[in-house]
Amino acid sequence: MTLLPDLQGWIDRAAERHGVPGAAVAVGMGDQLAEAATGVVNLDTGVEATVDSLFQIGSVTKAWTGALVMQLAGEGLVDLDEPVRRYLPEFGVLDAAASESITVRQLLSHTGGFDGDLFEDTGRGDDAVAKFVAFMRGNARQVSGPGELFSYCNAGYCALGALVAKLRGRTWEAAMRELLIDPLGARHMALYAEEAIMFRAAVGHVGEPLRVSPRRQLPQSNAPAGSTPSAAPRDLVRFGRMLLADGVAADGTRVLPPGTFAEMRRPQVTLPRLGERYPAAWGLGLMLFDWDGEAVVGHDGSTPGQSAIWRIVPGRGLVLAVHANGGHTSAFIDEVLAEILSATAGIRLPSRVLPPDTPVPFLPEACTGRYSAPSVTYEVRADADGLEITDIPHGLAAQFGESGTTARYVHAGDNRFVGVEPDRGLHPLISFLQDGRFLYNLRAVPRVTS
Repeated sequence: MTLLPDLQGWIDRAAERHGVPGAAVAVGMGDQLAEAATGVVNLDTGVEATVDSLFQIGSVTKAWTGALVMQLAGEGLVDLDEPVRRYLPEFGVLDAAASESITVRQLLSHTGGFDGDLFEDTGRGDDAVAKFVAFMRGNARQVSGPGELFSYCNAGYCALGALVAKLRGRTWEAAMRELLIDPLGARHMALYAEEAIMFRAAVGHVGEPLRVSPRRQLPQSNAPAGSTPSAAPRDLVRFGRMLLADGVAADGTRVLPPGTFAEMRRPQVTLPRLGERYPAAWGLGLMLFDWDGEAVVGHDGSTPGQSAIWRIVPGRGLVLAVHANGGHTSAFIDEVLAEILSATAGIRLPSRVLPPDTPVPFLPEACTGRYSAPSVTYEVRADADGLEITDIPHGLAAQFGESGTTARYVHAGDNRFVGVEPDRGLHPLISFLQDGRFLYNLRAVPRVTS
């Protein structure tokens, strides 16, 4: 029996409905693989998207960087509960005490407590990641104590990439290629733009109306966090199948030590709940979900104008990857993901939180103020029965043409606020933690003025 015979129709209709220029999907279950692609990889050229087209995978890369660290741990070269500085003396943040105490496990689980979205461009040399780690020492502000609070941290994964490079005696890219990509037999992956052009490579699309993003990728300094890698969906499925096989590739090559996947998906930190669709916890490089009573793991990724998701349902032997290059990508992915999970595993994808018909009362003084991170500032004001939130992008986000927007949010209960208007097809959610000390949207953004 053919796996997912309706997959092509699902993505064709969803892409048209949500204004997605191009997309590709791969689904693996048992020994079967279903693939489909739709649209174009570039609106300017009109080149057709195919199942082997490369899309940027963004932060899905973090699962791969996590796997490289777990290889080191399995070989006895790294103890996850030792300070990062034991292995990477160059590591540090602005807080001297935190610099000495932050552990490898805390970087893997996004609990290091420092600013994560720095995105400094340190050039295209082999030392780009090392230069970024040096930049962190004078620019990464500590916003909570190490181990105290989950806050998504790209910079932490850049430091992990530098740790891998140091202990392996090669660049992070070379370690990725030699220790994961080649042993897996992944033939449709690229770590540099000059590699990507050897394939049918997608570009991102941004704005209204959609246009090709002015830059294809983020700085190489953030490569271990996801700024540069591209892949066809089939190779993300290949990676997931290796994890399900307890670290053994399709040809029998052992890629990861036995028990690695079980350890990576063991919860390290419980997250503040935004909604059932969001991760309930985080493992070692993996998002952990509880959907319809079934454990689901994976990661999301985004770069300017491109989005990717990668999911594994261990109890059903299911792996899937969905890539899209612009438009209302979140709504597109939601629709396709719901169809795949229902048809293959009988899993009902939890509903998203929507604005309530009657907003729940709240205390404005616990939320209003100015919240600031390196990449964005949020100005939060009370507005009738809700909040008016203005986001002001800084640095790289501003360079990519993003401008500040103001949106209304209403209280949905449990300190959660939902956007009245959709963003990329979905209503955004935020929360406030510790009596308004942080605005939380998977990143804990500290309050700087009340």
